[in-house]
Amino acid sequence: MIKLNCDLGESYGAWKMGTDEQIMPYIDMANIACGFHASDPFIMDKTVKLAVQNNVTIGAHPGYPDLLGFGRRDMSFNADEIRQLVLYQVGALQAICEANGTKIGYVKPHGALYNTMMKSKSQLTAIMQAVASLKDPVPLMILANADAEENKQLAEKHSVSLLFEAFADRRYADDGNLTSRALEGSVLENENDIQDQIKSLITDKQAISISGNTLSVHADTLCVHGDNVQALESVKSIRKFIDANFTKS
Repeated sequence: MIKLNCDLGESYGAWKMGTDEQIMPYIDMANIACGFHASDPFIMDKTVKLAVQNNVTIGAHPGYPDLLGFGRRDMSFNADEIRQLVLYQVGALQAICEANGTKIGYVKPHGALYNTMMKSKSQLTAIMQAVASLKDPVPLMILANADAEENKQLAEKHSVSLLFEAFADRRYADDGNLTSRALEGSVLENENDIQDQIKSLITDKQAISISGNTLSVHADTLCVHGDNVQALESVKSIRKFIDANFTKS
């Protein structure tokens, strides 16, 4: 059965984001912020413990150093700087995981870093190099789009395995990437729309773009976001829908 992943651990100090404690039991994979776009050492440790308690696979969720913009603004770094930024953040979460008797299961970049990675081969290569250099290499999670085969070849070149993801609650652009959050309708909020997209992604390996085009999408995991007001009800509804309509394997 396809697995659900969700961005969590995105609070910072006294500022609280999301309902991690309530969402965690309904997901399979937690993308935990590593301190650059959100989170801090205390939030990271708390979220790792929560994932362990719920038997949820932990993923490192590195982003641009952009707390003010929540990592959703483009920033200018060269490829080697991107590699170092990813290593720094993954290393921090890895240490906290080890202290809690667990480990990182994958790496998934956040926000603008993720979007840039999917459009720039040099940025994608830099992130692959960072992941490949880890003592215990883990898969890199990327968007399942039209460049999947090309990205597989690039990953093989750098000895990195890939996890392909689709989005349960985001609208796709015609090129297979995600539409900008600045566009109206880029985030699906209607439960029926979300369920229709999930059914299409799992059953038909397809998604309908914002202009109505049919896109081929072969995904290992579905992402649902945890940073909006209806996140908990949305995650619970998606979990129930998947469990009721698709056979576990």
